[in-house]
Parts: sequence; C-alpha cells; structure tokens
Amino acid sequence: MLPIALILGIPFVLGLLFGSFLNVCIERLPRGESVVSPRSRCPDCKAQIRWYDNVPVLSYVLLRRRCRACKEKISFRYPLVESAMGAWFVAGLAPYLTNGFQHVYFQQPRATIPDLIIQYLVWIAAGFLLLGLAIMDFRTMKLPDSFTITGIFIGLFLVCAQAVFLGPDEDAVKLQHQVRINSAGAGRSLGNVFLTGPEHLIYGRLLAVVCAFFLLFGIRWLYKRVRGREGMGLGDAKLLAMIAAFLGFTPALVALFVGLLSATAAALVLLARRRADLATKLPFGTFLCIGGFVAMIVGQPIIAWYTGFLR
Repeated sequence: MLPIALILGIPFVLGLLFGSFLNVCIERLPRGESVVSPRSRCPDCKAQIRWYDNVPVLSYVLLRRRCRACKEKISFRYPLVESAMGAWFVAGLAPYLTNGFQHVYFQQPRATIPDLIIQYLVWIAAGFLLLGLAIMDFRTMKLPDSFTITGIFIGLFLVCAQAVFLGPDEDAVKLQHQVRINSAGAGRSLGNVFLTGPEHLIYGRLLAVVCAFFLLFGIRWLYKRVRGREGMGLGDAKLLAMIAAFLGFTPALVALFVGLLSATAAALVLLARRRADLATKLPFGTFLCIGGFVAMIVGQPIIAWYTGFLR
C-alpha cells in the first residue's frame, strides 16, 4: 500500500505545475499571445525568468514576492492559482479516500478503473478551464475560444471515452411496453432496445451542449431585441455549453442558476455602495464559472433535492 503522503503528494505537485501553466494562459490568451513562446518573463521589466525562479509557489516565497531583476512586486494571483490547482487535483481523490486516508477504495460498486480515471480527468480538466476562464473574464471581460470551444471538445471526447467502457445494455434506453405476437409458437416481446448505452450517453451529451448554448444565445438575442443593446457576450453561451459538455444539461442549469444568483447579489452590493449603475457591465462568465464549480461539487445533491419536490 502506498503511503498517503505519496498518494496525495503526486497529484498536488502535478496540480502546482498545471497551475503554473494556467497562469501563463491567463496572462497571454486574452491578448492573443502564444502560450508556448517566448519563455516566461516579468510583466513589468520583460526580463526572462530563470527556471529556478519559476518553481510554483516556492519561488514566490524565496524571492519575497519581488522580481529578481526589477524588484517589482509579483502578483499574489500566481501562487494563489498554483495552490488552488494543487488543492483541486487532491480534492478529486476525496470520494475514493476513507478511513482516515489509510487506503483507497472505489465507492461506486459498478465503477471500473477506466471509469474512475475518466471521472478524475473530467474533474481536473473542467476545474482547470473554469478557474482560468473565471480569472480571465474578471480581469479582461474576455472568454477566449481557445478555452471554451477547446473545452467543449475535451468534454465530448471524455464522454466518448466513457461510452467505450459501458457494459452490455448499461444505460441503454428500452421500450417498456409489451408486444403480443399472434402467430403459432410466438410468445410476447418485452420490447426492443432502440438506443444503446453509448448512443444514449453521446447523443444525450451532444444535445445538452446544443441546448445549453442556444439557451443563453436566445436570452442574449431577446435582451438585445428588447433593450436595443448587448447584454451578454457570446462567450457566455459557449461557456455554458462547455459546462454541459463536461457535466450534462441539468448540472449546467444548476451552474446557470448559481451564476445568476451570485451575479445579482454582486450587482446589488455594487449598487448599494454606489460603485456601479444600471448600465455597468459585470463579468458574468466569472459568476457562471462559480456556478460550474458548485455544480461539480454539490450539483447532484441539489438536483436530487429539487426533483424530490416533483415526486
């Protein structure tokens, strides 16, 4: 049995590295710059950052929050994003850790190892994209296609991978009525499968992406038709479609509901403090990303609680 420090330490370090790369994406993508070249540099003096000054979190501490070349302060966003991704990578293992973190076990009896790996990949990929988009939209009011559209394809790819490992008739949609056949020696047919498990999963998720996109697209169109001005960017519709690609349509609705509530609360606070007026634009993508995180973490209990009222 692997020691718990190793079980948690490896994903934490990987999360720090992904967080470091995410910082590069946050800084460059809204400006249309490459995330590959040139190498990392100070945003103030443009001096190239040496590899030993680019170690996640540790370099920030050792440099005492200042650039080695120009001594300007380094934004706290960098270690914060790196630490958040490290924590997120570890948090994805939480459902499979129990008994004081003494061993790893599968809580889902039907889940196979490929299922669990895909679920973990969904967790870290969606978290990476949502965190990056939340910060980019908050700082620049932009939601780059390189994150939203690429995220849609990543989510759909992982759904296809999940469909490959479905068991026989698992998640298949069947006719539930009985059909009598009046011929010699014939019995009763209990119905035929008209949508296999993989078809049900893939087509359902594709439909979720399309519906999520056109839901916000329709709201955007209606607002512009009524008010005569833009009220929501097209990137928000792509973002909701990305959330649906990873989680499905119902969790995407949870994300939208939480995003609307949090955006409304923020607007009311700004209005009360006279720091905004009715024409002030808010980074709705940031609040939608918050809703996406909520849907990932507690979306299923929320859905179960709500549907309980409909029974």
